[in-house]
Amino acid sequence: MELKSMAVPAGLAGCAEVVQAPARVADPCTVVMFGATGDLAMRKLVPAFYNLKSEGLLSDRFAVIGVGRDSMTQETYRQKIDRDVRAFGPQPVDAGRADWLSERASYVNGGYNDEPTYRRLFEQLTAAGTAQQNVLFYLATPPSLFGPIVERLASVGLVDQSADAWRRVIIEKPFGRDLDSARTLNRRILTVLQESQVYRIDHYLGKETVQNIMALRFGNGIFEPIWNRRYIDHVQVTVAETVGIEQRGGYYDTSGALRDMVQNHLFQLLAVTTMEPPASFLAEPVRDERLKVLRAVRPFTDESARRDVVRGQYGAGTMAGHDVPAYRSEPKVASDSRTESFVALKVSIDNWRWAEVPFYLRTGKRLPSRVTEIAIQFKRAPLALFRHTPVECMQPNWLVLRIQPREGISLQFEAKVPGPRVQLGTVKMDFCYADYFGQSPSTGYETLLYDCMIGDATLFHRADIVEAGWELVGPVLDAWQQGAGDLVSEYVAGTWGPADADGLLGRDGRAWHDPVA
Repeated sequence: MELKSMAVPAGLAGCAEVVQAPARVADPCTVVMFGATGDLAMRKLVPAFYNLKSEGLLSDRFAVIGVGRDSMTQETYRQKIDRDVRAFGPQPVDAGRADWLSERASYVNGGYNDEPTYRRLFEQLTAAGTAQQNVLFYLATPPSLFGPIVERLASVGLVDQSADAWRRVIIEKPFGRDLDSARTLNRRILTVLQESQVYRIDHYLGKETVQNIMALRFGNGIFEPIWNRRYIDHVQVTVAETVGIEQRGGYYDTSGALRDMVQNHLFQLLAVTTMEPPASFLAEPVRDERLKVLRAVRPFTDESARRDVVRGQYGAGTMAGHDVPAYRSEPKVASDSRTESFVALKVSIDNWRWAEVPFYLRTGKRLPSRVTEIAIQFKRAPLALFRHTPVECMQPNWLVLRIQPREGISLQFEAKVPGPRVQLGTVKMDFCYADYFGQSPSTGYETLLYDCMIGDATLFHRADIVEAGWELVGPVLDAWQQGAGDLVSEYVAGTWGPADADGLLGRDGRAWHDPVA
């Protein structure tokens, strides 16, 4: 994991507290985007390339080749790239940088299962003079195409590496839908690729605050000594969305929140928060420690799946002054669907650092606010010193890592209220990245694309990490299939999920942290 360059806040130039490390320009490469006319490429990837160019991180020998089913000329595709930058890039758009990107774009039309498509792609790379140079393939396609695309790339020699040129493949989620399918997909891909060529992407790991968790813990002497069961009471991970399933009913109703969010995003946030210090910030030591955490999570049983996992599905409600439909009324959703749009679970990590510390995870759609946070509650101080004062209880200290929106960190603690009596009041120290370091234009994909171009796999998943996540949710899915999950509690859209989710913590004498507080 390389240290990236950091902008110096106004007024802090020359201060010792601001550490800068020059970032290297990414390797010269051609990015081949499968699914080039899709929403991900349009809204995220193309603007991310523009932002990387703005930061001076792209080589002058950078190029983009779009591959898609839509028929269009090279000029039409370049115009589309320009429109995407202007529509979804940071405003105002610099015309020179937008032109720089569109001039380096070309297009290959064809079906993803058709062999001629890959021969045309090979010819396009050869014509551009990049056939023997670095190539990054981005699979922004449905998961059913991951295996066929990789195999067809291999059949025309496009994934063959040399001493002077690398070939890498970024694969989007979902990577399988259960343990067996993930293993099958891994075997299929690794038949034609080396593990070092495969970059399984999780855009949550590209967010600044997630990366800063390691800097917070391992770069400051005050946190790591108390980052354990002796001082921490419990940890909560919340990933909340205000949107419903939008136009994804066909996919989502066969997936649900556990597959869509917990197996990857939430478990990886958990792993980064709880991992042991790695031997270095190189990719393999960091990923080894993330894997160890997942291996230490106590497996679910039929009984614990009933007791420690809550399923919910949003009903009709009102959000931002507008009526929104129930989950079962969404397009392409079965009228009797039991698919969960909300899930909360209690997790235990059976290792020396975290024994007996509960971890509560929740995620859902149609919740009151869009927020992702990791909230750490420390154990309460004893009341003995204040027993002769009006202080009736000691409030716990909270350290909250906000991942989105307004990335930052807040610390809540008790302080004496001014006056002759001893009274305690809760105060909060709040740090926001945008306020301190300034806001850098971002789609959330810049770091991950850049890391892939320089060969840094720290924030990507290895095959064993993906499979470990599926191993953990597998018993829950099996229990639900066998009837343990027949009860799917409805919650009103715009609320924080079903009452059972509150009971999950309530029976332990705890309550969910309020993300809007």
